[in-house]
Amino acid sequence: MTQLKESFAVETKYEPFFTGGKFFISNDGAYMFCGCGNKIHVLEVKSGQTKFTLFQEEDEEITHFCLSPDNEFLVAATKHLVLRQWNWKDQTLIRSWKAIHISPVLAMDFDVSSTLLATGSSDSTIKLWDIEKQYCTHNLKGHTGVISIVKFHPDNEKLQLFTAADDYKVKVWDLKTSRCLVTVEAHYSVVTSMVFSPDARTMYSGGRDRIVSVWDVGELKVTKAIPVFESVEAVILMPQDQDFPDLGVTEPATPHLITAGSKGTLRVWDIEKAKCVYIRKELIGRARDNEEEEQNITQALYSKALESVAVVTFDNNITMCKMQDLTVQKQFCGNTDQVLEVQFLGPQDSHLAVATNSEHLKVFEVATWNCQLCAGHTDIILGVTVHKKKNLLATCSKDNTVRVWKFDPETGQVSCVGVGRGHTHIVSTVAISSISASWLVSGGQDFTLKKWQLPQPLGDSCKDLKCTHTERVHEKDINCVVMSPNDKFIATGSHDRTAKLWNAETLALIGVMRGHRRGVWCVQFSPVDQCIATSSGDATVKIWSIQGLECIKTFEGHDSAVLRVTFINRGMQLLSCGSDGLVKLWVIKSNTCVSTMDEHEDKIWSITVNREEDHVVTGGADSSIILWRDVTGEEVQKKQTEREDFILKEQKLSNLLHQKKYLKAIGLAITLEQPFRVLNIIKEILYNSGGSLELEKTLQKLRMDQMDSVLRFASEWNTNSRHCHEAQFVLNSVLKTHPPEEILKFPNIKSTMEAFIPYTERHFQRMNRLLQQAMFLEFTWSCMRRATDNTGSIEDAKKYTSVGKEHKQDPDIRMERESSTEEESDSDNSDVLNPKEEKKSINDSEQQSTGDEDSHAAGRAESDIENIQPQKPTLLTGPLQSQEGADTSTSSSAEDSASDHSEGMDNLDVKAKSRKRKSQSENDGKYQKNTRNSKIQQTKVKPNKKRSQQMECDNEEKSVKRVRQTVQGQKVSEVEIKTNSAKKLKEPLTRARLKKQKGR
Repeated sequence: MTQLKESFAVETKYEPFFTGGKFFISNDGAYMFCGCGNKIHVLEVKSGQTKFTLFQEEDEEITHFCLSPDNEFLVAATKHLVLRQWNWKDQTLIRSWKAIHISPVLAMDFDVSSTLLATGSSDSTIKLWDIEKQYCTHNLKGHTGVISIVKFHPDNEKLQLFTAADDYKVKVWDLKTSRCLVTVEAHYSVVTSMVFSPDARTMYSGGRDRIVSVWDVGELKVTKAIPVFESVEAVILMPQDQDFPDLGVTEPATPHLITAGSKGTLRVWDIEKAKCVYIRKELIGRARDNEEEEQNITQALYSKALESVAVVTFDNNITMCKMQDLTVQKQFCGNTDQVLEVQFLGPQDSHLAVATNSEHLKVFEVATWNCQLCAGHTDIILGVTVHKKKNLLATCSKDNTVRVWKFDPETGQVSCVGVGRGHTHIVSTVAISSISASWLVSGGQDFTLKKWQLPQPLGDSCKDLKCTHTERVHEKDINCVVMSPNDKFIATGSHDRTAKLWNAETLALIGVMRGHRRGVWCVQFSPVDQCIATSSGDATVKIWSIQGLECIKTFEGHDSAVLRVTFINRGMQLLSCGSDGLVKLWVIKSNTCVSTMDEHEDKIWSITVNREEDHVVTGGADSSIILWRDVTGEEVQKKQTEREDFILKEQKLSNLLHQKKYLKAIGLAITLEQPFRVLNIIKEILYNSGGSLELEKTLQKLRMDQMDSVLRFASEWNTNSRHCHEAQFVLNSVLKTHPPEEILKFPNIKSTMEAFIPYTERHFQRMNRLLQQAMFLEFTWSCMRRATDNTGSIEDAKKYTSVGKEHKQDPDIRMERESSTEEESDSDNSDVLNPKEEKKSINDSEQQSTGDEDSHAAGRAESDIENIQPQKPTLLTGPLQSQEGADTSTSSSAEDSASDHSEGMDNLDVKAKSRKRKSQSENDGKYQKNTRNSKIQQTKVKPNKKRSQQMECDNEEKSVKRVRQTVQGQKVSEVEIKTNSAKKLKEPLTRARLKKQKGR
């Protein structure tokens, strides 16, 4: 069973490396230096890959840069008027200094010794800088326009500087006196190039006035003017020690020049005869026939090490030509602009056919990114399709034509073999038949589908294609057309939000697929199943059945329009790309996205897969072409290896903990990135005897990176109150054992401390609240203890008073009461309460209710502990004193509670009286029956019975009244104490008062 793909990784990324400006080649010919915005890319000439980049993030666009003759350093000027000196080999910035110019620097040059630097600015001034001593040596003024070129005399002893500006004048400066030696009006337009002969006696200058001037350097005058009939952008002096028979050079000793200009040609000139001896026509083909519209060649320079001429064209392409015959050796595409279409090409998928915002078809060699520019179209190419078996390409363009190209696998050259004309508007899509490659179809903005017959066999010459069928197929622009694998069907997608299926032979309509809410951008046939995949501007991908033309699956995941979709892995998966710059990998069976790749910075216009389906190429509007590689197998193997390694390390860690080798265990846990395991190790150390000292010693033995990791882990522990103590201990140990200078060297110390501070403050506040609650608890206990002591003393006093009164009563009455009491105790069914027991039960109930209220009040106070601070407790007075000294200002709540309690006591008094009367009557009855005892009592004592009964009732009433008054006074006193205590608790709590309270 085929393994599903899960992931792709970037293998190669081809990005813009040259967007205009100056271009240099190192002396050894190994590197090219290209300006690209605020960066300078250093490319390896052999591989075409960017080796490294020199840039500063804060810089603006680089206006000019220059490479020293000794190849040691490079100086760049920016729009910020800052000069930066780089050691480009080490990629280090040596120094930066502010240019004294008031406008951007546009021209620079080094002298032969690489110690003096001349800068020319748009402020019409030239300044010279001593690179070694780092100061400005000269400030030359005299030009009235923008400085276009500065050039040092090859002989360093003469110290002369040649300059030219937009005033069309050439000035020669004597650097010894800082004076202008001569001003020559040798040109009638901007001077663009100056070159000296090897003997430094002659100089050649070229300009946009179509003239090359020959100078006598000794006399500082123009000796000859050679018309070249085109705007000259570069002048190259050919080596005089070599023969160039292919270039028409018959006399090597005679100086010859190569000029490059607006016509896109390289011309070889005999200086003595002022004659053009060779013309290398149109290296890449001109974009326009009118040379005034665009300059085809903007720069040209000679590399002695490579023995080549490097030519820079208007569309930022760099072409390397052999010096012997000026044939194209290598080409680099500096800026691809928007990549509209990309397709694999060649038997081994060794090349890429790319359509960009250019009229040239670009064919890249994947290994070296060597670019071949194929001229043919006269406007931007919009679509490319490839027939891999026949090595054919078909392109469509805004010039309303379709072209067929043939690829030679041996040489890698691409040539145009056919052109089809017939569309009345822009042709946006094209497709070649899958099996025979004998015909192709095209569609565009004229809403028509055309079928073209290819000539058989295809020769090397370009032939016209014959259109066999034309059909209006949509109501809006046709975005995509594709052939079925068996060449029986044609599918089209349009901006009219529909996809249609056509008969390939007759272009008859088979069916319409409706369901997308916006235009259909792409249509693809499945290589295995009878289904079609479509992508639309509504950010969805749909799969349709060919038989019923009904939607069977919909994939949603992109945030914007899905521009391309393709089947992979034998039709089991989909790859899609869209305007959101994302590439998504889908599994059709589960209808899920298994991977999302984000490398492009703008919309992705095209995606293609090679034959083996192990590489994918995407191209987008960010001017980048990315080659992706399938890494599913590698990632599975990597995960398995990591899992095995993790298991081994876990076992090793367990062994270290068992052996109590804590230092190695902590180091291994840090390597495994296991913060909780490190926490457990630290807890195990701390819980041992002498664990604090042992942990401090262990932490001191850790390396700096390990200590930084432990602190980072501790910041995570500190977020949980259960582990904050260990985290604070680790932090405390580090701060005590390491000096501040060493702590500041920790890589992540800033972020770690930022994570520590807020949670540490929270823990500190929590401890403060806990301390306040503990102090309030102590205060509450103190109040309860004093109240209990006072109540006990009052009860003892009451008992003592009642006993004294009993002793003072009449002995006859006391004897009678004792006898009645004995009779009541002998009675089994008697339920009369003894006054002492009754009073005790009343006191117990009152104390229980008081305790409940106290506990409730304490709960409220504890819940409000954050707003109430403990104060010194007030001394409590006895209940009797509280009753006698009760103030009329007692709170209403206390009065209500006292009144309710008094009513309860009145009811209790009535019940006690009734029970007493009942017991007295029973006692009287028993007394009359017992005649013997009554006679004895009558003979001994004869008191007045009514009086004794009245006195006994009065004593009992007084006793109950005293109990009621005692309980009522105690209740009022406790309520008053609570009210006063709550008021005093609102006052601020000071340390002195706490100490005083604790002492009491």
